[in-house]
Amino acid sequence: MKNTTYTKYTWLFVLLIGFVSCNEPEDVLADFNIDTTTEESSETLVTGTADFSTYVAIGNSLTAGFTDNALFIASQENSIPNILSQKFQLLGSGTFTQPLMNDNYGGLILGGNVVYDPTTGEQLFAPRLVTTGGAPLALTDVIGNVTPTTDFLLNNPTGPFNNMGVPGAKSYHIIAPGYGNIANFPTAANPYYIRMTGSTPDASILELSLAQNPTFFTLWAGNNDVLGYATSGGDSSDPITDETTFNYAVSTIVNALTASGAKGVMANIPYVTDIPHFTTVPYNALDPTDEDTGADLVAQIPTLNTVYGALNQIFSVLDPSRIITFSESEANGVVVHDETLTDLSTQITASLSSSDSFSLFVQSLGLSEAYVPLVATLMGNYYGQARQATENDLLVLSSSSIIGEVNTTSYATLLSYNLSPELAAQFSVEGITLPLEDKWVLLPSEQEEIKTATDIFNTTLKNAADNAGLAFVDANALLSELATTGLASDNFILTSSLVTGGAFSLDGVHLTARGYAHLANEFMKAIDTTYGSNFEASGNLVDIGNYPTNYSPLLQ
Repeated sequence: MKNTTYTKYTWLFVLLIGFVSCNEPEDVLADFNIDTTTEESSETLVTGTADFSTYVAIGNSLTAGFTDNALFIASQENSIPNILSQKFQLLGSGTFTQPLMNDNYGGLILGGNVVYDPTTGEQLFAPRLVTTGGAPLALTDVIGNVTPTTDFLLNNPTGPFNNMGVPGAKSYHIIAPGYGNIANFPTAANPYYIRMTGSTPDASILELSLAQNPTFFTLWAGNNDVLGYATSGGDSSDPITDETTFNYAVSTIVNALTASGAKGVMANIPYVTDIPHFTTVPYNALDPTDEDTGADLVAQIPTLNTVYGALNQIFSVLDPSRIITFSESEANGVVVHDETLTDLSTQITASLSSSDSFSLFVQSLGLSEAYVPLVATLMGNYYGQARQATENDLLVLSSSSIIGEVNTTSYATLLSYNLSPELAAQFSVEGITLPLEDKWVLLPSEQEEIKTATDIFNTTLKNAADNAGLAFVDANALLSELATTGLASDNFILTSSLVTGGAFSLDGVHLTARGYAHLANEFMKAIDTTYGSNFEASGNLVDIGNYPTNYSPLLQ
């Protein structure tokens, strides 16, 4: 088996088939014969019982305006709070201040230096993703080397800030002291919030929000309490927040914000299974019919079926659901590690070690018979909890970049056992000969954990809003509709498709400016319902067509 990247980006080529032709790359327009004529309203805009004098927005990346895997000036200017503030100013609201980044590259540096993950060596807080009409790309891949100019040690802006959305913040981070103190970075401080604390580094997000004496607020929090677990494939590196902690955080935030009579609007948590970060990469990504990579895959299938054939004899006796086979005519499920399965490592090793046919197979690889126990042990360790993915599994978006690639850790390990570089590479191909690690796959059991937690948290959020008499936006229902039938807004249909759907940005998690504009309208509708304002009836909802779906790579 040669080292071939069988599937990298093949799923994105499929997306291009449905790409809608448009005049500008920043504007994806779909004409679904919607009647776009509107009548001008004669109603005068009124506040109702709300007081928009001092508006403060509290939340996480969805409040900050995060998009395309980064925060940058243009995305902040098109954030939900900034859109709302422009409408609130028509009713006497004051200036709305945001902790603007220094550029439109996105990304952060520390003391003039790029920040790297000490474990993986990957760049943290990288510049934004872009598209030139197809697959999401790193900005650097399109315009060359870029170094962010926003330094959270040296050039932080001066508050107070009305937009208190902090990318990465969980519910309990909003009430946590020291979350913006650089002395606590990286273990217990957030660089986006470090930029906002100024001379009060230990003040919590809630404290700095209350210090502005808000008369009206928006609160969209809790997404990260489940999202971190989901985006890490449920590998336990970023666990779901426990219910007691979540409930305490929400009640503390809402009680504090409403204690002085402030009114506001809250939103709940969408199901992660409705967002393209988890629905774009197909479980059966190994497609022998793909015109770009299929021929290479087909050439390897006989050998793959020989390798797995030895295992399948064992699986057929102990657990037939684990049988792994590759078709030359149909798309094949990637091979995954499933920690919920009984570990058959010992049985596999013992069975293969005593098999004459396996001994012949090992020798066919150019190894001596003395290698049989070693190879049997390695296969037991690799495939003791392996199976092929099914339609019930969700692959995270980032898995697209590693499926079909040689895993360098596995490669080095096999080299250390004196296997040849060719063999070490052949048995280290992600998702083909090497089962994908947990971090790349959301198993059905993990999806159920996330849904259960989301439902519990959403009940908490709705009860908190109802008990305080606050307006409420059911973002969960809206994004579920987006993922199924799409949402009609103005002369557009927004869907959850990556790149082409118009609602989700290139990271598959956060919204586009157009998606944020649609949600801003939903916030205003909820405010109308609860407080008697008339943003909708007076014609003051925003036209989402005025907001882009993608930003040009040249935007600096």
